[in-house]
Amino acid sequence: MSDSRARNAASGLGSGSRKRTWTELLAGRVKRQLHGPGREYKLQESAVRLLRRHLNLNDLLLEVEGPACKTLCLHQLMDPEASADLSSSLIGSALRDQASRLGVPVAVLSSRTVASSIVQICASSGEPSHRVLLNAEQRKKLSSLLEVAQYLLAHSMFSRVSFCEELWEVQDSLLLEAVWHLHVQNVVSLQELLESRADTQATVAWLFRDLCLLCEQMEASTPHTEIARAMLSDFVQLFVLRGFQKNSDLRSVEPAHMAQLSAAVLQRMLIFALEALTTGLQDASPAYRAVKSWFGVFCGHTCGGMTSVDAPRRFFSHTLTQVLTHKPVLRVSDAVQMQREWSFAKTSCLLTGLYRRLFETLRPEELVGHLQEVLETHEVNWRHVLSCVSTLVICLPEAQRLVNDWVARLLVRAFESCDLDSMVTAFLVVRQAALEGPSVFPSYSDWFQASFGSTRGFHSGSKKTLVFLFKFLSDLVPFEAPRYLQVHILHPPLVPSKYRSLLADYVALARTRLAELQVSVENMGLYEDPSSAGDIAEPHSQAHQDVEKAITVFEHTGKIPVAVMEASIFRRPYYVSHFLPALLTPRVLPRTPDSRAALIESLKRCSPRSEGGCRPCRRTAGTARSCAQRAQSRHDRPLPV
Repeated sequence: MSDSRARNAASGLGSGSRKRTWTELLAGRVKRQLHGPGREYKLQESAVRLLRRHLNLNDLLLEVEGPACKTLCLHQLMDPEASADLSSSLIGSALRDQASRLGVPVAVLSSRTVASSIVQICASSGEPSHRVLLNAEQRKKLSSLLEVAQYLLAHSMFSRVSFCEELWEVQDSLLLEAVWHLHVQNVVSLQELLESRADTQATVAWLFRDLCLLCEQMEASTPHTEIARAMLSDFVQLFVLRGFQKNSDLRSVEPAHMAQLSAAVLQRMLIFALEALTTGLQDASPAYRAVKSWFGVFCGHTCGGMTSVDAPRRFFSHTLTQVLTHKPVLRVSDAVQMQREWSFAKTSCLLTGLYRRLFETLRPEELVGHLQEVLETHEVNWRHVLSCVSTLVICLPEAQRLVNDWVARLLVRAFESCDLDSMVTAFLVVRQAALEGPSVFPSYSDWFQASFGSTRGFHSGSKKTLVFLFKFLSDLVPFEAPRYLQVHILHPPLVPSKYRSLLADYVALARTRLAELQVSVENMGLYEDPSSAGDIAEPHSQAHQDVEKAITVFEHTGKIPVAVMEASIFRRPYYVSHFLPALLTPRVLPRTPDSRAALIESLKRCSPRSEGGCRPCRRTAGTARSCAQRAQSRHDRPLPV
């Protein structure tokens, strides 16, 4: 007996003990685990997470119910004809029963099933993957599915939170139009969907990719153009309102996440468009279509439907700043040499179109003030700044007055504190505006004479201001176009006699530079030609242009143009050798004397008696120029032609 008891004790079995079953052992382990703090909640959370990540609900429904359940699976609802006999209430009842059998919330089951069905719809076309729009058949299937989703929402059988999580799991399989339909049908709004994801960078990348594709397909003359326009408009309105709305304008403060995401998407799209413009786009290229479509959102139609007026204004102002400061790699010397290539006519029509749309929202005074602020506080892209100035003077009637006032303020500041930045800005802006022709802005020579050709000039305050002016002009000489050097020589700043050496040094430097370029000062035309500001024009061809302009001015005023009078005294080589031969070119005389004949007759009556006098005013050659200037002050200046 003692040996038997020993063996029983060694084996762990007493007389009163019995062998426990495997179920009892598991029950005891579970009981001990549940006693830990929060253990039950953690187990439940882990189970739900495992179910969401790995459960294929369609297969599970078939497994639980067998083949008969296939008649109620949601993938059948993708076919409107197959689902015609299935009411939403019947489908909801079936989902509730399935959720009860599986032991999961019906809202979670419904959300995952609807998300899975949407993915199947997006993948059902068999078309290339690089698209964002549905075809007609897919839209019918999606419409049927969304009716069911709306019923589930109305009866608290659908979880938007779970649905958004499921969509982000399969975002690469979604088409952007499907997401938009969810927004339009009030299943899940765009804002709710975007806010549900914490990874802002990944969301921005996804939106940027699909918005670019949407813009390309919108301009491809497809039958879905209207839907694409509506999609783009809704996305842009959301981004503008959430990215550029002040918190004080909102009833509840928008999450910072949504504001950052919206601003990031808009900025990335603009940068893409500006980068594409620098490459030189072909009209038929996908990139050209994408840029054209994106710039089209800056119109009243897109922004007119917004409830807020201030948000679009902030967005447009911010966009203008981004354009003006995009890649500021050009130096001032580059701008001086290249600005004639940035006139309105030579700038991409896409960029000038963007400027014009931005101008429609901001008042002219605001535009000029904004330009001034950007130039004072940022490093700028001079190409974009000057092309913006050209568009401004072309499109806005009051631009000439505003630009003149702006430049005057810049010059006052420049000479008060010897501010080189203000001086550079003033000259570049004036030259750019003058490139667009006298019909919208005075010529550079007229502006230069008006600004520095009298005792009231900006430079006439002291020797310090004179030194500053000529130092600035001298530094520009290596980069100047011949036309500007000729203007500075023929219409020099007014300088007191004791400081004539400053002017003489500059004139010598400018003449040396013209000699290097093989350009004669005397052969400069009478009228400034904006299109050839940097070209070396032949005197013969320039003379014919001068004659035509002089005749036009004479027709309007009935008087000899001031430029012709000055040339006859101060620039006799060009006047005698080129202008007069062009004016007196042999032709068949009309029966009734025309404007050319009348101008010739007036010049004959005004011909000088000698090298030192002028018959009409009886003044010496030294004062004839002031006579011409006085004539200008009596409104006899040449009219724009």
